Amino acid sequence: MAPQLAPPELVATTIRTLSIDAVQKADSGHPGAPMGLAPVAWDIFSRQMVHAPGDPAWVNRDRFVLSAGHASMLLYSLLHLCGYDLPMDQLKSFRQLGSETPGHPESGDTPGVEVATGPLGQGFSNAVGFALAERMLAARHNRPGHDVVDHRTWFICSDGDLMEGISHEAASLAGHLGLERLIGVYDDNHISLDGPTALSFSEQIPGRFEAYGWRVLSIADGNDPGEIQRVMDEAARSDGRPTLVRCRTHIGFGSPAKQDTSAAHGSPLGPDEVAATKRAYGWPEDAFFLVPDEVAAWADELTARGARAEEEWRGRFEAYARDFPGDAAEFDRVMAGVPPRGWEKGIPTFEPGKSVATRASGGTVLNGLAGTIPELIQGAADLSTSTSTTIKDGGDVERGEYGGRNIRFGVREHAMGAITNGIEAHGGLRAVCSTFLTFSDYMKNTIRMAALMGLPSIFVYTHDSVALGEDGPTHQPIEHLAGLRAIPNTVVFRPADASETAAAWRVAIERRDGPTVFALTRQGVPTMDGAPPVERGGYVLRDGGDCILIATGSEVHLAMEAADLLAADGVSARVVSLPSWELFARQDRSYRDEVLPPAVTARVGVEAAASLGWHRWVGVDGALVTIDRFGVSAPGPQAMEALGVTAQAVAEAARDQMGR
Repeated sequence: MAPQLAPPELVATTIRTLSIDAVQKADSGHPGAPMGLAPVAWDIFSRQMVHAPGDPAWVNRDRFVLSAGHASMLLYSLLHLCGYDLPMDQLKSFRQLGSETPGHPESGDTPGVEVATGPLGQGFSNAVGFALAERMLAARHNRPGHDVVDHRTWFICSDGDLMEGISHEAASLAGHLGLERLIGVYDDNHISLDGPTALSFSEQIPGRFEAYGWRVLSIADGNDPGEIQRVMDEAARSDGRPTLVRCRTHIGFGSPAKQDTSAAHGSPLGPDEVAATKRAYGWPEDAFFLVPDEVAAWADELTARGARAEEEWRGRFEAYARDFPGDAAEFDRVMAGVPPRGWEKGIPTFEPGKSVATRASGGTVLNGLAGTIPELIQGAADLSTSTSTTIKDGGDVERGEYGGRNIRFGVREHAMGAITNGIEAHGGLRAVCSTFLTFSDYMKNTIRMAALMGLPSIFVYTHDSVALGEDGPTHQPIEHLAGLRAIPNTVVFRPADASETAAAWRVAIERRDGPTVFALTRQGVPTMDGAPPVERGGYVLRDGGDCILIATGSEVHLAMEAADLLAADGVSARVVSLPSWELFARQDRSYRDEVLPPAVTARVGVEAAASLGWHRWVGVDGALVTIDRFGVSAPGPQAMEALGVTAQAVAEAARDQMGR
C-alpha cells in the first residue's frame, strides 16, 4: 500500500518547527526566514526539482542554492525530510562543532548542499554560474535526439541578497545571456536585521528584473499552497528568460510576538515564544524535533522518485553511448574532473633571453592548454585584450549560443568571480577569469569562498605592480599580494618570466582542492634559461654564500642585476626566486633550509608591493626593498626608480646587511 502522504500545510509546519527547535537548542541562528519560506521551499523540493536524495552527486540533477544562507535550517530540514543522508541527530547538532549542519551551508559538509553560502549575493551569483555551466555543457555534449544535459537551477534569495551589488551584476548578465533554466524565489518579507526594509530599500524589484531581461512572476500569499503550486508550475516552464518569483512571506510566521518583526530574524524565539508559536500552529508544545509519520513518508517517496529519474536518465545515457561512444566517454571524463591524457603537451616552451610580459606568456600558455584541454574556458571583465586571456578561435558565449569558450563578463568583477565558482562547483568545465590585480579587491570574497569550498577556480590578474606605469596609483596594486597570500587554501603565483609562468600553469591545472591566483606583468621581462621547479614554490636561481636576495616576479631580474653589482665588489650573492610563498611554505624544512640556509643571515627581500609578510623569509632583521605607499603616474621604469625599487637599492641594502 502506498504511504499516506501529508498535505503541504502539515509538511510546512514540520519544517517550521524543526527550524525553531534547532535554533532554540543551539541558542543561536535565524528562525524567521525558514518559518516564512517553508511552503514555497517545500514545493520546490517536492514538486519542482528533479533530484536524487540517494545520489546527491548525480550529474544531471537539478541544482538548488540557498543564497540566503542564514536560513540554513530551512535547507537542512528539507534535506532531512527529502531522504538525504542527514539524520535527525545532525539537526539536533545545528551549529555545533563537527556537525553536518553548520551555521551557514557549506559544500562538502552536508549531503545535498551544492555551494557554501553566507555572504549575501554570492549564492545568487553561484546559481547563475550553475545555469551557465548547464547551457555550456549542453551545447558541447548533447547530440540530436540525445539530451544528456538538461537540468535546471533553483535558488532562494532575500532582500539582503538583492541589496548587494553582486546580485545586480549577476542578474544583468543572466538576463543578457537568456539563462532560461534559472529559476529563483525572492523572499519578500519586508524585514531585515535592523528593522523594516523600508529603512533603506524602496526600489521596485519586479521592474528591475524585468529591465534585466527576466520574467517576473508573483505569489501574493506565501502560505497559499494552491497559489504556490500554480505559480511555481508556470515558473518551471521556460520562456527563454531566467525567472524570478516574488513571494510575499511573513518572517517568523506564526509567532504571536515576533512575526513580521526583525526580532525573528537572527535570534532564537525563546522558550515561551516557542511554546506560543507551536500552540498557534496546533502543534504539541512539548514535542521537539517532531516529524509525523505521514511527513516522514515523504523521504521514501522522494528517494524512490529520484532513483527512478536517475535510472531513466541512465537509460538515455546508455542510448547516447551506443550512438556516440566517444562523446559519452568524453562526457564521463569531464564530469569526473580528469584532464585528458597528454594535456601537458599543450604547455609551450619559450626562447631564453627573449623579453616577454608574463601576461603575454600566460596567454600563450592558456591557448596552448586550450588545444589539449577542451573543457578549459575563460572569461574576463571587459579586459581580455589587456589580460591576454582570449582563447583564440574559441568563440564567444552568447544568448542562445553557448558553445563558445570566451565569456564576456563585462565590467562585473565581483559577479565574475562568483559565477566562475558556480561553473567550477557544477563540474564539467575548467574555468579561468581575469582582470587587473588592483581590481582583485572587488573579488576578494569570491576567492575566499573558492578557497573555503576547495574549488579549483583560476584567477588571472595582470598589471601586477607600479611598473604598469602611466595609469597611476589608482591602478597600481600595492597591498593586494599580501591580502591574497593571507587567504587560506589559496596558491598565489607571481612568476618571474615566461618559463615560470608556464610551470605555474601546470600546477594550476593539476590543482583540484582550491583556487590558484596569478599576478602577471604588463611590462616585458627576460626569459631565463632552464626548467624552473615552480611546483616547490621557490628555488635557487644563482648560487652565492655571502648574502641572499629573495624576489618574486619582475623583481627577480632586479635581484640578478644587484647580484652582478655585488659581484663587482667581491660579494657572492645568492638569488632566490620565490614565485609562490604558499608552495614554498609547504616544503619540508630540509628543502627550505637548502634554498635559504639559516647560517646566511644577510638577506634582502625584493618586491614592488607592500612589505607585509616578507619578514617570514628575510628574518626580523632582514632588509626589504618594497613599497609601503601608493604609486605614481609615470612611465613604468621611472615609477620604479622614483619608488626606490632598483638594482642599486637592492645591492645597497645587501651591503648594509653585511656591514660593508
